Amino acid sequence: MCAEVEAAPGCAQGPAMALAFCGDEGNSTAYNVDHGVLNNGCFVDALNVVPHVFLLFITFPILFIGWGSQSSKVHIHHSTWLHFPGHNLRWILTFILLFVLVCEIAEGIVSDGVSESRHLHLYMPAGMAFLAAITSVVYYHNIETSNFPKLLIALLFYWTLAFITKTIKFVKFCDNGVGFSQLRFCLTGLLVVLYGMLLAVEINVIRVRRYVFFKTPKEVKPPEDLQDLGVRFLQPFVNLLSKGTYWWMNTFIKTAHKKPIDLKTIGKLPIAMRALTNYIRLNEAFEAQKNKRSSLPQGSRSIWRALCCAFGRPLLLSSTFRILADLLGFAGPLCISGIVHNVGKGNNTIRPQIKILGVFFISSQEFLSNAYVLAVLLFFALLLQRTFLQASYYVAIETGINLRGAIQTKIYNKIMQLSTSNMSMGEMTAGQICNLVAIDTNQLMWFFFLCPNLWAMPVQIIVGVLLLYYLLGISALIGAAVIIVLAPVQYFVATKLSQAQRSTLEYSNERLKKTNEMLRGIKLLKLYAWEHIFHSSVEETRQKEMTSLKSFALYTSISIFMNAAIPIAAVLITFVVHAHLTTKADFSPSVAFASISLFHILVSPLFLLSSVVRSTVKALVSVQKLSEFLSSEEIGEEHDKSSELRSADNHSKYQAVPLKVVNRKRPAREDWNNYSSHIRPINITEADDFCVKITNGFFTWTPEGPPALSNIDIRIPQGQLTMIVGQVGCGKSSLLLAILGEMQKISGSIFWSSCTSDSETGEDGSPEKEVPVDTEFRKRGSVAYASQKPWLLNATVEENITFDSPFNKQRYKAVIDACSLQPDIDILPHGDQTQIGERGINLSGGQRQRISVARALYQQTNVVFLDDPFSALDIHLSDHLMQEGILKMLREDKRTIVLVTHKLQYLPHADWIIAMKDGNIQREGTLKDIQKSETELFEHWKTLMNRQDQELEKETIIESKTVLERTNLRRTMYSREALLKDDEEDEEEVTESDDEDNLSSVLHQRAKMPWRACGKYLSAAGILLLPLLVLSQLLKHTVMVAIDYCLACWTSEAISWKAEQELKNCSHCEEDFNHSSYSKIFSILCCLGIVLCLVTSIAVEWTGLKVTKKLHSSLLNKIILAPMRFFETTPLGSILNRFSADCNTIDQHIPATLECLSRSTLLCVSALAVISYVTPMFLIALVPLAIMCYFIQKYFRVASRDLQQLDDSTQLPLLSHFSETVEGLTTIRAFRYEAKFRQKLLEYTDSNNIASLFLTAANRWLEVRMEYIGACVVLIAAVTSITSCLYSNLSSGLVGLGLTYALMVSNYLNWMVRNLADMEIQLGAVKRINGLLKTEAENYEGLLSSSQIPQNWPDRGEIQIQNLSVRYDSNLKPVLKHVNAHISPGQKIGICGRTGSGKSSFSLAFFRMVDTFEGRIIIDGIDIAKLPLQTLRSRLSIILQDPILFSGTIRFNLDPEKKCTDSMLWEALEIAQLKHVVKALPGGLDAIVTEGGENFSQGQRQLFCLARAFVRKTSIFIMDEATASIDMATENILQKVVMTAFADRTVVTIAHRVHTILNSDLVIVMKRGVILEYDKPEVLLEQEDSVFASFVQADK
Repeated sequence: MCAEVEAAPGCAQGPAMALAFCGDEGNSTAYNVDHGVLNNGCFVDALNVVPHVFLLFITFPILFIGWGSQSSKVHIHHSTWLHFPGHNLRWILTFILLFVLVCEIAEGIVSDGVSESRHLHLYMPAGMAFLAAITSVVYYHNIETSNFPKLLIALLFYWTLAFITKTIKFVKFCDNGVGFSQLRFCLTGLLVVLYGMLLAVEINVIRVRRYVFFKTPKEVKPPEDLQDLGVRFLQPFVNLLSKGTYWWMNTFIKTAHKKPIDLKTIGKLPIAMRALTNYIRLNEAFEAQKNKRSSLPQGSRSIWRALCCAFGRPLLLSSTFRILADLLGFAGPLCISGIVHNVGKGNNTIRPQIKILGVFFISSQEFLSNAYVLAVLLFFALLLQRTFLQASYYVAIETGINLRGAIQTKIYNKIMQLSTSNMSMGEMTAGQICNLVAIDTNQLMWFFFLCPNLWAMPVQIIVGVLLLYYLLGISALIGAAVIIVLAPVQYFVATKLSQAQRSTLEYSNERLKKTNEMLRGIKLLKLYAWEHIFHSSVEETRQKEMTSLKSFALYTSISIFMNAAIPIAAVLITFVVHAHLTTKADFSPSVAFASISLFHILVSPLFLLSSVVRSTVKALVSVQKLSEFLSSEEIGEEHDKSSELRSADNHSKYQAVPLKVVNRKRPAREDWNNYSSHIRPINITEADDFCVKITNGFFTWTPEGPPALSNIDIRIPQGQLTMIVGQVGCGKSSLLLAILGEMQKISGSIFWSSCTSDSETGEDGSPEKEVPVDTEFRKRGSVAYASQKPWLLNATVEENITFDSPFNKQRYKAVIDACSLQPDIDILPHGDQTQIGERGINLSGGQRQRISVARALYQQTNVVFLDDPFSALDIHLSDHLMQEGILKMLREDKRTIVLVTHKLQYLPHADWIIAMKDGNIQREGTLKDIQKSETELFEHWKTLMNRQDQELEKETIIESKTVLERTNLRRTMYSREALLKDDEEDEEEVTESDDEDNLSSVLHQRAKMPWRACGKYLSAAGILLLPLLVLSQLLKHTVMVAIDYCLACWTSEAISWKAEQELKNCSHCEEDFNHSSYSKIFSILCCLGIVLCLVTSIAVEWTGLKVTKKLHSSLLNKIILAPMRFFETTPLGSILNRFSADCNTIDQHIPATLECLSRSTLLCVSALAVISYVTPMFLIALVPLAIMCYFIQKYFRVASRDLQQLDDSTQLPLLSHFSETVEGLTTIRAFRYEAKFRQKLLEYTDSNNIASLFLTAANRWLEVRMEYIGACVVLIAAVTSITSCLYSNLSSGLVGLGLTYALMVSNYLNWMVRNLADMEIQLGAVKRINGLLKTEAENYEGLLSSSQIPQNWPDRGEIQIQNLSVRYDSNLKPVLKHVNAHISPGQKIGICGRTGSGKSSFSLAFFRMVDTFEGRIIIDGIDIAKLPLQTLRSRLSIILQDPILFSGTIRFNLDPEKKCTDSMLWEALEIAQLKHVVKALPGGLDAIVTEGGENFSQGQRQLFCLARAFVRKTSIFIMDEATASIDMATENILQKVVMTAFADRTVVTIAHRVHTILNSDLVIVMKRGVILEYDKPEVLLEQEDSVFASFVQADK
């Protein structure tokens, strides 16, 4: 049948347009069924409605009845989320279907606009189909979550029916000669394909799940992760819509508003994202690379290959998303161009000429020339573009996080196998390893984040330039050239910026080191009145840092300026050239505003370019470092690397790993020859009694170096106590490490008897089947090892002692008693649950050592190695530990004990003795053997033993170093208890309380912006800068709007002039539109805009500099003048954090965030203002959008802050676990605890990664929502402006202006909220510093002026103490009560008493370090309360019990004020017995002292402190238990020196050992803050009942 084609009838239209399904024209062609019912177009359309109605009728009852019951618990628990096959494909097809249906509806409406009456059948069926498609996917989702596949039958029927009816329609179109030129034909064809594919998906579900037509349906379980209720990160498991919009995060973000997020809330990581999974993936890639390139050495190239192999696929996906998003981004400018162009023509749709089947058909070209259609298409393009962009970000970041986890695990495994010599010889310092973990892994992660840009950016730039060329011709290339030429400049600025940042970092590290030293030695600084010296030293470094910060700020402001100014310059040049050069140019609003949008798009990749290039360079360097680290020397090379982590839960596998030190410099065969020559059969009886045996052993630390131990032939008897003795540095500790396999073996062999490998069970193994065996095959069991330098975990005291062994209360108590730890534990604020280690309470050396020994005693291993456990303990503790711990607990248990010691008096207890000398074994045997054979050695020992026994007699049981440590600890503790106010987490906000109103006020606090801190920050900028900052920003944005407004007027004028010319039809008219006046105004405005960009960027950075300078100097001044009490109650780490992290935030981050925030906010405000000006109607729609925005940002900010804090706080344990492992490597390997520590690492890494993932998902959640709101703004702005242009003569230029700004809003909305959230977190730093600035300073002013104080006061040294009462703080009890004493000039006074009797407080009272609330001290006739503090403290001298040295030279340590000559310094050193030591050092007095004086022994440090006090020639000299860490001989010399050198000075000695004050002139005995006895020592000794006599008695 031929198509019925006719012109539209011209009958008059009725007053009201009738609605009829098939239209209501006068003739009845619409109802004509002469040629068969299927050839009636309207009937076919009606037929198409049937399937949709069917679906709606069937599914609605099921949806409402079936799930109505569940509506109360809409959130079905996710363990039932189970995806049917073809799940993602179904969602994608449904989305495409919905889009095609929208087009079909629009096509129907547009083509129907031509006819006289409404043809409902053109768009109603499509509308119904749209509803049905949405219903189908909702229905499917519900079936899927409840796993009830039988109900899918309804969908099967629906797809079949829809497919059939659409096919009929398509066939009929073909019959009637409708072709591809008609849009409706194409849409129908597409729908047939889509319905067919959805039907195929449905059939596939039946095929796989067999829920109908098969006898046995297939049972399927949800993935393992979803059965685990702990997994709350659902991104991998939810459906496509929820994945794209992060819908599953809604509940999470809502709950965050109700209660703070912690690690429990965010749960566990899904298996696929755990560090272990990713590590295995990475390791397989590494192995594959190794196998491929086995001949070549492993370099950074193979690491890159392995990374790409393991993590390349998600990156490809991310890049694809990114490129799609970028291409869709060009829809914006193109649609704007089309809309403005069509509106300019009055939106006249070309009248279609073709009428088939009684209705009109239009081509796609006619369809797209409708402005409303373009507006809707723009809306969809924006939604899709934003979704793709966020998906790309998410995938890239997730990959980066997974990669970081894998690399950290890889590094950790390498650390576990590092050879000890690497560490000790300084090839690989702990700092380098921690940097590798903290910095380099993050660099790689960042590189992976930015990686998709590398591919996407060129595509974006090329397409952008091509489109510009298409719009503007040659002048576009000039504009683009401006942008591209300035890109290298941007790169240059970026490199300069990173250099400035690096130098800033170096200076700030130096400043922190100085600040740290200053805070650690603050007590000494105050007592010596040296605060100003250190203050100026820190300030000096800060000045250098500020210089560096200035250049950092300068380059930052140039960078900000360029990003803002480049698009303005490009637009200016392009348009001026375009208007003047090309006379016939199309200078219409559509071209102008499309070009502006394109320039904005072009600038962003070029801006990113610099950071991507920088990130790439950093990543290359990091991989280079990583490859060097991974190829460094290992220990025990036969570890099966691939099984390393898989068996993390299976400890027994680890126990089986043989340990062998490989000498890499020799080929393996030679090693074998060496070994085999020494193996000899061992008979069974001999095998019985040894635990470890070394034959002919040569050991070295470095493969090239000489052997550190040579000719080692020893055996260590089973179940007995072996002692290793010898001088310092003769290789005792090395021998232990060699036995443990930590040293490189040159030759010889180590045998372990078989019972040690059963040590885990704690039973004796049966040693009967001993065979000649070499280290390679003999398993060494776990050895309890206490190293010489105690190593503690960052954990509680209890965890440090049990060390992951099961808790046994009885044993634990016994161990604590043996190590005399109970009194120390009682002092700690939370007993044995107190955190110690790096981040916890600082313990003294002796306490650390005893905890380390307690750990070795507690373990149930057969072998115990103790390396000099008595070194930091006094004699009584040593005896107690020897008797109760080593002899009772270990030896009676028949454990094998190896003890390295200097205390020879314990030799009689030993079953076997090994004497060492210069790396050789001098002698081994029992004490009797040595007495017979080596009489000389035995005699030497005997004299030494006697000396040590005398020491024992001299010491008192009451006064001991330990007690003194406890006093210190107690002092800090109870003060800390009184004032535990670390402001780390802004405690004032979260209070533990159950009442509702309190909780709600806390939540209210959390939701509020810290405006006060913001005000504090800005007010610190001063009266001049603040107005400049605000005004320049406002002016800049006003000028920006003016530039665009000017362009709108210019182009509108040009186009209306052109239209007029066409109307006059003067093709022969000579004159052209005069552009010059507009181009002048435009140029002036652009130049002004560029200048203002510069001003604002400089103003912001300048403000930042001024504030940071002011805050740091006031903080430093406050802290250094704070009373001692403040340092005792505030953890040092907390104060240091203010100086490090918080200052860094204020230095570098706040200015940039502030700039970004003000820019994005003002851009959004100006954009909304412009749109509202163009179409006031828009304001009505703005209200609901604004409310939505407000709530989204409010909820997001709270969640974001919590997650940010979690992300930071989970990073700390991870990093400290690394540094802890590096420090305790030998201990961990001795205990065979590698597996447990790896497991811990995986936990820390995973908790850090899940926090990062949630943070990233929260950011995406926000951005998607903000982008969608932005898209709505664009849609509403477009529709309102088109309408007002068509009906109320709005100029097309303003329509372009409004739409360009609407596009900007969608870009800047989420920036605004993100910056707001960042700003909130960063202002926390200002808040915390302000908290410290409220600290009360000590009162340094005195009542007497300097002229009233004699120059040489005190010259005699007479001290009168009258009714003195002292306390540490006004809210604490007094520590001295009503003390009276009189000390004559030049007297030597001794003060003694039990712990806590107030001796040290007595000495501090002289310096006014404590609060004297009653009585007074008069020195040489002046009441010290009236003196300025600086004067008082500088005229007295004190030596503290803790020796404190500062890094610098010896000269600086003795005399920082530079007042003394060299001869005076040498004299002081001679008195302190140090002259020979210092003479031997390179540089003499200018020799370097490392941080904390680590390069001198404890005793030497104490002597330096004595020398320091001698240098100050003051007439009053106080020694506060100053000889605690000096051996007896030196102490005796010192006592004599003090008596002679200080004959004419007043000396007050606070005694640690009572015998030291026996020859004083006066003795004061104190008890509980009161003077108990006060007389000459001989008088007191004669009194039978005197306390002093009993002290001395106890001493003998």
